[in-house]
This record gives sequence, C-alpha cells and structure tokens, in this order.
Amino acid sequence: MADTIEELAGTFVLFRSGDGAPVRDERDATDLIGESMFRGAQWVVLPAECLPEDFFRLRTRLAGTVVQKFANYRMGLAVIGDITQHVEASDSLRDFVRESNRGTQLWFLSDTEAFRTRLAGLRG
Repeated sequence: MADTIEELAGTFVLFRSGDGAPVRDERDATDLIGESMFRGAQWVVLPAECLPEDFFRLRTRLAGTVVQKFANYRMGLAVIGDITQHVEASDSLRDFVRESNRGTQLWFLSDTEAFRTRLAGLRG
C-alpha cells in the first residue's frame, strides 16, 4: 500500500503505509521529510512498526536524532500504534512519551482516529 496524503482540519498529513519503508536512521528520516514536504504535508503519521527497536531504546539516540530532524524542518510527527511493551520496559521512554504528548510537535498515539481528534483540537 502506498503512502497517502489527507487534508485534516486544514492541515496536510502524510500517512506512511504500515508496509512502507522503515525509518532506521537519520537518512531515512530526511528522506521521509523530503517526500512529505514535496507532497505538501505538514505532519507525518508513522506506524510504530516502521521504526526499529533502537528507536525505543533512548540510549541509542536514534529517537532524538529522528525527532530533531523533524523539528528542524518544522514538520509534525505522530507515531501510531501500540508501544506499551517499550514504555513498560523503560522509565525514560515513558517520560519521553508523556512529555512529547504534551507538546505540538511529536505525539505517540494508539491509532489514526486519536491523531485526527488531537489534530482537530490543535487547529480548532
């Protein structure tokens, strides 16, 4: 299935397909941002399964590198899916997810409907 673009609450969002290319490193993040910008998106919705295990191990710094890349380009990122196993295994990740969800740049949400609701609240 191909990535899709949708307009939600006046914001263009790229939805990465669950079987789409994974984001394994900074280069993959840059490629995804470039594709999103080319297609006019301001947010990327990325299934958690498109991220490697290292993303959820904060000591690897992969999450920080990817998130910083999105912030530098002023592109929102929503990681969608069940990350309970990762959060339960790491107090640091739990704190990172909680703090991220308080902001307007990076969200960890259970599903796309939660993203749609959250984005509508941000724009409304």
